[in-house]
Amino acid sequence: MAHSTLYLYTSARLGFRNWSASDIDWLADLCSHPQVMQYFPRVLSRQESLATLQRLMALSEEHGYTYYAVEELQSKSPIGFIGIAYQDYLEEIPPWNDIGWRLHPDHWGMGLATEGAQATLDYASQVLQMTEVLAVAPIINKASIQVMKKIGMTKVKTFNHPKLDDCSKIEECVMYKIHI
Repeated sequence: MAHSTLYLYTSARLGFRNWSASDIDWLADLCSHPQVMQYFPRVLSRQESLATLQRLMALSEEHGYTYYAVEELQSKSPIGFIGIAYQDYLEEIPPWNDIGWRLHPDHWGMGLATEGAQATLDYASQVLQMTEVLAVAPIINKASIQVMKKIGMTKVKTFNHPKLDDCSKIEECVMYKIHI
């Protein structure tokens, strides 16, 4: 589905934009994909994906940024999301800006997550005036950890994620940080 929405920022191959209600179909497809959700507690139902869409839109409203919908510039097709979101689920550290990505497997292995994450760091620094960004992933999610390293992030700590205490496979997480 093509969107005429202007992008907030772009990279060589990707366009980053705010969410709209019409994104529910492809977002529900993304979040119900077993490969995409292998490092999350479970795949999401359409209703849970709608709640995710509403949460991402609310984050943008409240903080001025979110994990953005990402489209391939050439095809104008949505491929997932990449961006920065306000997080505050760890008691031992103050709220932080978390960079994250979730792409459809058809777009894995092409360097798009790294390209998108780097463009997002540039946007965070230049437009959002952020000076530090963190990232969290289950320790078994080697692909996301590799992206963190490729964009210059360094490991801060390993911890048990408080929202994943009933998911032993993904509970142990790593946190990475970069000063931008």
